[in-house]
Amino acid sequence: MNMQKTPQEKRNHLKQNEQKNNPGGNVRDGLDNGAGSGNLTDIAGDMGWKGMTLLILVLFAGYVIYVSF
Repeated sequence: MNMQKTPQEKRNHLKQNEQKNNPGGNVRDGLDNGAGSGNLTDIAGDMGWKGMTLLILVLFAGYVIYVSF
């Protein structure tokens, strides 16, 4: 039985093949990807809701500590 792959599975397969064939290019891709993400929505989307909640709590706790001293 030939199962159809979803677009996400196809992207993951292509990404894995690229990493196998070009390991040096992955370092540059990783560095370039981080350099252009200055947008808050991109950062929040990458972190997920749990990570964003944790970030907000840490920032809030830091602010409370800053104001108390």
